[in-house]
Amino acid sequence: MPKKKKKIGLFFGTFNPIHNGHLILASYMSQFTDLDEVWFVVSPQNPLKQKKGLLADHHRLALVRLAVEDYPQFQVTDIEFKMPRPSYTIDTLTWLSEKYPDKAFVLISGTDVFGQFHKWKNQDQILEHYGMYVYPRPGYEMGAYENHPKIKVFPAPHMEISSSFIRKGIKAKKEMHFWMPEKVYRYIEEMHFYEK
Repeated sequence: MPKKKKKIGLFFGTFNPIHNGHLILASYMSQFTDLDEVWFVVSPQNPLKQKKGLLADHHRLALVRLAVEDYPQFQVTDIEFKMPRPSYTIDTLTWLSEKYPDKAFVLISGTDVFGQFHKWKNQDQILEHYGMYVYPRPGYEMGAYENHPKIKVFPAPHMEISSSFIRKGIKAKKEMHFWMPEKVYRYIEEMHFYEK
C-alpha cells in the first residue's frame, strides 16, 4: 500500500507584520482539521495589492520565522522570493508539489478571497488539484463557490486583528506588544519598523 502523504495547509500572506491572529488561525487549522502541518508562505508582492508600505522581504520573513520557531507543526517557506514576480498561487503550488512529491498541499483562505478568486490565474486548476480550507470572515459570502466539493469550510475563531491596525498603532506610538509574539515585537521595536 502506498504511504499516505503528509497533508500540508499553505497559509499565504505578506505578513506585514505577522500577528497573533495569524498564529491562532494557523493553530486552529493544524489542531482541528486533518492537516499535519501549516506552512507560512511569505509573499513578496501580491499581484492584486499595491506594494507601497510593504516591509522588505527579508525582514518579513525573519519576523515570521521568529513567530513560529518554537512550534514544530508550523514551517516557513520563502519559495515565492525565488520565483518570477508577481508570483501566482498556481505556480507556487506546482513548484512545491514537484519539490515535495510526498506531501499533499491545500490552500488556507478566508471567505473574503472569493470576491477576487475569479481573477486568480488558473483558479479552477487550484481547486481541482489542491482544494481549499476556508475560514469565515464576517461580511463575506462564498457566492458561486458555496458547496463546492473541493472547498471545506471550518468554523475557525474570528479575531479582529489586522496588520494595518498594528502598523497604524506603532506609527501613533501606541503600546502594541500584546498583539504579536514577544520576539516579533522586540525585533520591530529594535529596528524601528513602521514608525514613520
